[in-house]
Amino acid sequence: MWRSALALRRVQIAPGALALALLASCAHSPQTGSPASMVGGAPPGKVLGRSDKLLIYQRAPGETVRQVATRFLGSAARDWEIEDFNNLPPTPDGPQAQQTLVIPLTQRNPLGVYSDRYQTVPILCYHRFGRTSNGKMTVSTTALAAQLEWLVRNQFHVLKLADLRDWLDGKRALPLRSVVITADDGYASFYHHAFPLLKQYGLPATLFVYTDFIGAGDAVDWAELQEMSRSGLVDVAAHSRTHRNLIERQPNETDEAYQQTLLNEIRTPQTLLSQKLGIPIAHFAYPYGDANEAVLTTMARQRYQLAATVNPGGNAFFSEPLMLRRTMIYGDMSLEDFKARLQVSRATGGR
Repeated sequence: MWRSALALRRVQIAPGALALALLASCAHSPQTGSPASMVGGAPPGKVLGRSDKLLIYQRAPGETVRQVATRFLGSAARDWEIEDFNNLPPTPDGPQAQQTLVIPLTQRNPLGVYSDRYQTVPILCYHRFGRTSNGKMTVSTTALAAQLEWLVRNQFHVLKLADLRDWLDGKRALPLRSVVITADDGYASFYHHAFPLLKQYGLPATLFVYTDFIGAGDAVDWAELQEMSRSGLVDVAAHSRTHRNLIERQPNETDEAYQQTLLNEIRTPQTLLSQKLGIPIAHFAYPYGDANEAVLTTMARQRYQLAATVNPGGNAFFSEPLMLRRTMIYGDMSLEDFKARLQVSRATGGR
């Protein structure tokens, strides 16, 4: 595994030497100089060589990486595969843009394992939001905007939580700078302060709600949840029914009664959210981040696919899908503190 992983490390493209080396390794004729098909009216560049796994392409003047991805990979959203493979800078289409690109035509390293490290995906966990930071658990709109702006500017790919499923199964590669945004409980401040910023930046998030809280006090109501769910940016998921700590048993609580409690806390919100929002509910966040074997067994029986704790750190391909790590983001954190919590790889070999 490690030898093959070494071969899959990102490369810095040298338009001359590396292109010639890859051309020599192509399995059949390079089709040198043949034009690519038109995409959205954009003039095509030239295919310098190709095999069944790689393609060497000289971009036309002004042609973006997203246009190249659409042309050869079928989707502009796959531009990250070209950027990561070529080790492109945060502004890959700037004045000094690299014109000759090597395009991977097949999934490269879906597990994210390299000779000296392996990929991890941080899941960020928020709670409350406000115009100002009113205590540790409230992140101000100014701070949140700065965090989202920094992610976008530095080419982080904000994924939906559901995107992790195929990666954990070894079926799909993820961008090297991937991150997931989540928020717990279902406070109305998410709708009033976070949701507008997510729309502004076009970034997805998951909102975990406990259903007894919906419409009460300072919580979101059903109309707000439905609006956010329909937006396509916010995935609503379960955070139990009452926010009870699922591993704490009541005095003299029998095994049968405890199991019924777990069903009430795990199955009830899944059913209610699905009915009210018209969507399947397959994701869960444990109240206080706690789970035990009884909880995990109930989760599996209810066919939850992903569940999150509040144990900090990034998630690797071998992470347990029902015990994903999440990193708390607090209101008193600076932007430097925020950056430090974005763990996108972990060293191997004791380095």
